Amino acid sequence: MVLGALASRPAMVLWTLLGLALLWQVKRLVDYTWWRPRRLQRALRAQGLRGTPYRFPVGDLGDYGRQGKEASSRALPLRCHDIRAHVAPYLCSTVREHGKTCVSWFGPVPKVTIADPGVTREVMSNKFGHFEKLQFPTLTRLLAGGVAVYEGEKWVKHRRILNPAFHVEKLKLMMPAFSACCEELVSRWIESLGSDGCCEVDVCPEFQTLTGDVISRTAFGSSYLEGRRIFELQSVQADRIVAEVKKMFIPGYMSLPTKKNRLMHQTNNEIESILRGLIEKRMQAMQQGESTKDDLLGLMLESNMRETDDKGQPILGMTIEEVIEECKLFYFAGSETTSVLLTWTMIVLAMHPEWQGRAREEVLGLFAKNKPEYDGFSKLKTVSTF
Repeated sequence: MVLGALASRPAMVLWTLLGLALLWQVKRLVDYTWWRPRRLQRALRAQGLRGTPYRFPVGDLGDYGRQGKEASSRALPLRCHDIRAHVAPYLCSTVREHGKTCVSWFGPVPKVTIADPGVTREVMSNKFGHFEKLQFPTLTRLLAGGVAVYEGEKWVKHRRILNPAFHVEKLKLMMPAFSACCEELVSRWIESLGSDGCCEVDVCPEFQTLTGDVISRTAFGSSYLEGRRIFELQSVQADRIVAEVKKMFIPGYMSLPTKKNRLMHQTNNEIESILRGLIEKRMQAMQQGESTKDDLLGLMLESNMRETDDKGQPILGMTIEEVIEECKLFYFAGSETTSVLLTWTMIVLAMHPEWQGRAREEVLGLFAKNKPEYDGFSKLKTVSTF
């Protein structure tokens, strides 16, 4: 009997520890999805902010998705320029009901929406860290981090290193890459023309391909084919994350070995592997005395090397992992925004063909059949209003 009791003690201790660990996780979950949102809601209301009440456990995500689907199912009226209620219906209804500065809930996380230009300017220009950025570490790691999510001294350091790559003189050197990508796009459209000189083109995927090619060439120069693969992988990754966003608020969900989670981690690993290879190859060439190439990666690494010691160890510079994150951010932030802007520009031009004529006449009058040059852009008056 004594031996049996002694033998059972380790098992009892193990089960007790497991029970305590489970209780601790339950406590964390309840605090994250119930008590903490309630405390934050009271604090925000005490400061005069109004908005939607928190609804356990996913906040306003249900209404956000439902109103988005309803808006997408309705066609926009022709010549309609006010598309806010169509592309962001829940945001528009929240601002309309609760004011230009209001609160909604991204899962159990409160989101303060600012629709007042003056307040927005104050938040964006504040350098004292009074306005923290909304951060989701797992999402950042799987998609893109970099200077967009940093705060304080780390943000200052990365901005200092990245700024030289975006000086006007450096951007001028990238003009041949811009021109080559645009020529390929126009040539592809010309080849699609029918016998009547017309064809129908879905410009959205075309401009996504264009921006991906532009970023690939300007970021990695002659290695742009590898860069294009990164663009394709990040596009797939973004779609998967958007589809899974509601589940990300379950603590530890992204660490579960589900099929979709494994695919997202595998995609991220492939992206980082390609980038690491490109970066290490370029750093080795630069250390052997090769001249810096005028692409984003070369300019960024040149700036970063000034912040390292003779052995290549960071003093004030970025690690390889941080350079990888900046490259991922450059792809994600640059391609989607630019392709959407170009698509909307084409839609508005289709609504107003008279402006097509004015824009075409101005461009041909200034550049004729020559390739556009950077210095000539400042002379464009009609096109610049787009």
